[in-house]
Amino acid sequence: MKGSLAVKKNLSSIQVLKTLKQLLRGNYTMAELVDNLNTDEDEAIFNNSTVSKYINTCRAIGIDIPKIQNRYFVASLPFGLDISLKEVDLINLLRDMVKKFFTKTSEKKFDEFIEKLSKYSNRNIYRVSAGNESGVRDKFENAVQENRKIRLMFRSNEIIECIPSDMVYVKGKLYFKVTCAGNEKLYAVDRITGLEVLNTRYLPVNEENNAVVYKLKGNLAKRYQMRENEKELGRNEDSVTISNVGESREILYSRLLRYDSLCEILEPSVCREDMIKIINKALSNYGV
Repeated sequence: MKGSLAVKKNLSSIQVLKTLKQLLRGNYTMAELVDNLNTDEDEAIFNNSTVSKYINTCRAIGIDIPKIQNRYFVASLPFGLDISLKEVDLINLLRDMVKKFFTKTSEKKFDEFIEKLSKYSNRNIYRVSAGNESGVRDKFENAVQENRKIRLMFRSNEIIECIPSDMVYVKGKLYFKVTCAGNEKLYAVDRITGLEVLNTRYLPVNEENNAVVYKLKGNLAKRYQMRENEKELGRNEDSVTISNVGESREILYSRLLRYDSLCEILEPSVCREDMIKIINKALSNYGV
């Protein structure tokens, strides 16, 4: 029984890898993906349900597989080539040269090469070209929803890092509204050649007052691993001060209570009062 279970798990692992391999080849609807996967099988072992599970398995380990216009594709992998910003500049320069001096066929081949390079690099870069505007809109919108900074790459080879906020139409033309160095700006999408979603998160102005600030002490301060929604405000030999935004208060309180006397909420005062009430209620169970 145990042996057959192990075989079943091994087969599932292989099918996950087959699904990933197929997705790396192009953009597919679910029906196309299932048909392609079953082509090399003796019988139809792939279906919508199993392939959906395999895609979600890939997503669970950090592989970015979006669904845009009912088509699935690999946008980026959590491992790969370490490409610097200077190298991104050179790639953009090379792309402009191909566009200027070579045929449309060569330009298309080069764009396909860049798309593959983006998948296997450490940068989640989405190339902008005629016909994929909806994809870049989705990327921009997701960055706004997840409070992530972005880099925009332009036909002039300029690259800017900014905070995305909104999409607006001016006389029928689409613009990205962003904040750069504290200034709000509009950039026409048809000027943009690439969009990179960064891992860096920002604190929206309307959420600044929702931050919970606490201090961790002793060995906990040294070994603590920052969450994605946290940032360090200060540190000394014995403590670290952290700002946490967006985490459910109930979940946060439960986690901080586990740190016992090595944790102290500093602000806001309502959170300090909440923690005191929780502690006093727990002590009342013991007649204290």
